[in-house]
Amino acid sequence: MALRPNNNYKGTKREEEPYRINNAIRGVQQVRLVGENVEQGIVEFKQALEIASQQGLDLVEISPKAVPPVCRVIDYAKFKYEQKKKQKEIKANAAKTVVKEIRFGPNTDEHDFNFKLKHAISFLKEGAKVKAYVHFVGRAIVFKERGEMLLLNFAKGLEEVGKPDEMPRLEGKRMSIIFSPKVVKK
Repeated sequence: MALRPNNNYKGTKREEEPYRINNAIRGVQQVRLVGENVEQGIVEFKQALEIASQQGLDLVEISPKAVPPVCRVIDYAKFKYEQKKKQKEIKANAAKTVVKEIRFGPNTDEHDFNFKLKHAISFLKEGAKVKAYVHFVGRAIVFKERGEMLLLNFAKGLEEVGKPDEMPRLEGKRMSIIFSPKVVKK
C-alpha cells in the first residue's frame, strides 16, 4: 500500500498586512508626508524613507489611492496595536439584541397571562426583544383561534412599551409573535 500526500493542506494562513510599509511601497516617486515631528508636504519617496529611518520609525502608506500617496511616519507595531484596540472597542460597543421568550398554552389562565405580561413589559423596558408563543400539545392544535386571540390580547397589553414586528404566525406546533421595544422620544 502506497502512502499518498495530503493535498488538502493549504499551509498556515497569515494575515495580509492592510498597509504597505517602508520598502514594500513600490512604484512611487513622491509621497505626501504626514506625522509627528515631521515637516508635512510632498517629498521624494527615498527622502521620506530616510527621514523615517533617522527617527527609528516606519513609513506607512495610509492612503494609496491619493495622488501622491499619503504616508505617515509612525511606529508600525504601535499603530497596528491601536487599530486592533479600536476594532475591539467597536465590537464591544455594538448593540447585542437579546430575545426573551415567553411561553403560553392555549388554555392559559388570566392570572398567568397577567403575570407573563408584567415580565414582558419589564423585558421591553430593559431594551430586549420579546418572543411570545403559544405551544400546542397533542390535539390542542384544533384551538388555533384561541391561541391567536391570546397573542393579540398580549399585543394589546404591550402597546405602550413595545410594538409587534409581525402578526402571529403558526410554525409547526407553535404560534408566535415578536415584539420590539418602542423608541422613547426625548
